[in-house]
Amino acid sequence: MGKKIAAFFDIDGTLTREALMIKHFKQLVKYEVIDESVWNEKIKPVYEAYDQRFKEYDSYLYLIAQIYKDKLKNINKYFNQYIAANVVDKNWNVVYKYTRNRIEYHKENGHLIFFISGSPDFLVEEMAKKYGITDYKGTTYLTDDNNNFTGELIQMWDSKSKRKQMLEFIDKYDIDIEKSYAYGDTSGDFSMLKKMKHGIAINPTKELLELIRNDEKAKNTVDIIVERKDVIYNLSPDVRILDIW
Repeated sequence: MGKKIAAFFDIDGTLTREALMIKHFKQLVKYEVIDESVWNEKIKPVYEAYDQRFKEYDSYLYLIAQIYKDKLKNINKYFNQYIAANVVDKNWNVVYKYTRNRIEYHKENGHLIFFISGSPDFLVEEMAKKYGITDYKGTTYLTDDNNNFTGELIQMWDSKSKRKQMLEFIDKYDIDIEKSYAYGDTSGDFSMLKKMKHGIAINPTKELLELIRNDEKAKNTVDIIVERKDVIYNLSPDVRILDIW
């Protein structure tokens, strides 16, 4: 039996239209696990700066991740699991049409499907169940002997970590990288896009687009997909950009 064809997907911004971590944070506030003042005083101003396009997506998400990590400390893993499942139940299908269709395409063709995401592992796990994929890896939030979060984590949002995890899956599942696919939207996904024969950047950030344009291999193998309203565009990496803020 020959090597297998696979598809590797990031989740936030690639599949889902809003970060699952943000949805989960809001739900923790709703359940009064986290005080509403944390959202209003620390997160809302940063979110609004991004929403009004005064702040870049990557820096906005990184700041949220730091606050999120600290506020999860001492929350029980199993209580949180209930809230996480509820968040995914409500949001798992609020996604980009292009990416959802690609997942279906890979399923129909018998390809292996993986999620490698910077989202918390407990949210990635729930998404993996919804989409019935082969395997997954998210950012691991560590717990103590009482199953309470410690405030420590093993991140999975940077390019180096994602590449390492991808290589582990490639070895474990005997994957043919010359026939396989990767999908992502930020600089953290660049190593995945570059490794696979077919790389697809979906609504890429400025940082990711610049990495692709400045890499000889990537600019010839990575497609740029932009989904806006009810139109999906396939652009070349050297497309003329009117403004990068």
